Amino acid sequence: MNRCLFAGPKSRSLSETRTLATYVVDGGVQDIPADVRHEAKRAVLNYVGCALGGSHEQAVDAAVRALSPYSGPPTASILGRTERMDPLHASLINGISSHVHDYDDTTPKNYIHPSSPVASALFAYASVNPVRGEDFLNAFVLGFEAESRIGNAVYPAHYDAGWHITGTAGVFGATAAIGKLIQLSEDQMVWALGLAATQAAGLREMFGSMAKALHPGRAAQNGYAAALLAQAGFTAGEHSLEGPRGFAAVTAGTYDLAKITAGLGVDYDLRANTYKPFPCGIVIHPTIDGCIQIREEYNLNPETIAAVRLRVAPLVLDLCNKRNVTVGLEGKFSVYHGAALGLVRGKAGLLESTDEAVNDPAIKRVRECTTAVPDPALTEDQAHIEVELRNGEKLEVFIEQSLGNVHRPMTDRELEGKFRDHAVPVLPASQVEKLIEFCWQIVDVEDCRTILV
Repeated sequence: MNRCLFAGPKSRSLSETRTLATYVVDGGVQDIPADVRHEAKRAVLNYVGCALGGSHEQAVDAAVRALSPYSGPPTASILGRTERMDPLHASLINGISSHVHDYDDTTPKNYIHPSSPVASALFAYASVNPVRGEDFLNAFVLGFEAESRIGNAVYPAHYDAGWHITGTAGVFGATAAIGKLIQLSEDQMVWALGLAATQAAGLREMFGSMAKALHPGRAAQNGYAAALLAQAGFTAGEHSLEGPRGFAAVTAGTYDLAKITAGLGVDYDLRANTYKPFPCGIVIHPTIDGCIQIREEYNLNPETIAAVRLRVAPLVLDLCNKRNVTVGLEGKFSVYHGAALGLVRGKAGLLESTDEAVNDPAIKRVRECTTAVPDPALTEDQAHIEVELRNGEKLEVFIEQSLGNVHRPMTDRELEGKFRDHAVPVLPASQVEKLIEFCWQIVDVEDCRTILV
């Protein structure tokens, strides 16, 4: 019979911080259900592809150039690059590259990009230290769970206040994952979570700039450091999550601490993870999906478009209401640009996220004749699109569930295809296939360094 691993009177006397710490310290790969292990492999596959695809973007080049002189001994590899840095800096660079395209996974229940902070630290660690694949996957699942549950507890007030929850909650995931691999004790894990809490950072004001990708990188780096500090006996407050001046109370007007511990070991947020078919804010995906459908169904000539009217969930305009976009990073957070991409190009891949794309005259014209209004009756996975043509004809579509969500998930083969699109420009095809196999067979790998060095 399924039961919470921490059910019973004793668990109710423990703080949320210590209960979570105990769960991470005690959790074994044998405790993880088969479907969750498979979803973890999908998440790792998607993460590696995103990190490889972003590894030579301008933001990553700038970070490596700026920080390499300050790195310690260059022992750790960076995904997709030949340079080496110390493990903490490698974690940072992995985090930037995996998020720079905004193509990494998302848990819609809290809008965290959960894999980037956790896996960025783990891959840096595993490129230096012997780590069995099953231990890597176990640490990834535990870190993912810790991160997402803490995010659940403070969402939506935390996010509404302007915190970028990938950075703020992500540091806990990286801490838990690295702490598990270095075998922290329960007390040390409590300290590590406290050190993570006091480093939690990331502002939504950074959306549309390189700084957004810094958030999961810093979360990975700081989480890794928190675990190392705790291992060395560096203490922290023991009520970092639930204390009156702890993470929840300070960063969220309202919160529900029960979401951190309820169903530990039974309910896994990995089951609610999603993978993006388009490299932009996930709330734009229904609009893009619908506009592509209209273009394909009616064989639409974009020159005939007179107006585009969108009805979207209110959060879409809170997050992605950029109208006057001039660079590709801004286009990722413009529902108007997303609509224009779908109608003009019939796709919204990496080539549609460039400076060239946002300044394409045809795309710009359609973007400028697009309007959007919030509709509280719509979920964030829905959109209503009306395209009015110059001859007065109106084309409409309603997206009930967009491609990539938990109800229309990308298949394993589609994720492999996305991986290849990212990785083939960076690595030889044979190595790309080897990495795909590594992700699917990770539990059988004796030492992850054999594939990462």
